Amino acid sequence: MLRYHDREWGVPVHDDRRLFEFLILEGAQAGLSWSTILAKRAAYRRAFARFDPSAVARFTAARVRALLRDDGIVRNRAKIAATVVNARAFLAVQRAEGSFDAWVWRHVGGRPVQNRWRAARQVPAVTEVAEALSRDLKAQGFAFVGPTICYAFMQATGMVNDHLVDCFRRREIERLAQS
Repeated sequence: MLRYHDREWGVPVHDDRRLFEFLILEGAQAGLSWSTILAKRAAYRRAFARFDPSAVARFTAARVRALLRDDGIVRNRAKIAATVVNARAFLAVQRAEGSFDAWVWRHVGGRPVQNRWRAARQVPAVTEVAEALSRDLKAQGFAFVGPTICYAFMQATGMVNDHLVDCFRRREIERLAQS
């Protein structure tokens, strides 16, 4: 968790495949701890074609059944099926918008929101922007994209900088967002 925080969490992501990865992992995390998902990340990459949405969109019912036997990932039928549905919706957004990156980042005006929380208890689980993103994703056909999942996705991909003001990563991430 510390390595993830210190190197990855909150860094602005503009690569469609990485955005797809985070969207899927955040959905898989629903009801579980993030440390559980991080421990299974390598297995998720193997199981879901290194998060290539084109490949995942072609997964068959037989492939989904095989994934239900893969103990390296969370074996939840709804979450696995949602990954295939989300890959198809992701590709549709890419076709319509040119990239998922351009579409999703519009929700924050193309620049990370720089929050200034002093204590972890101040960090919300949901915001109005996350609720809007959730609605928009669902309207595009995505599943497992509730507002809490969307806010965690926004935090992970740097759409919002929720590093506390006294965290050494706060300023580093803020500078990355300005470049």
